[in-house]
Amino acid sequence: MSDQGKVKVTLIKSLHGQLANIAASARGLGLRKIHQSVTVADTPQNRGMIQTAVHLLRVEKSGG
Repeated sequence: MSDQGKVKVTLIKSLHGQLANIAASARGLGLRKIHQSVTVADTPQNRGMIQTAVHLLRVEKSGG
């Protein structure tokens, strides 16, 4: 796991009114509130969840 990078994901728009799969992807990343940030491993599974909700998120490469 140490060879994988990290990605910082911030929820910048509300989940209210979004399709269930989009809201579930954001929640699966650990995002519950607007402007909440989490750092997740840069895996294909997490990238897929990020891509599903990309219009609601800000994604940054994390240093650690």
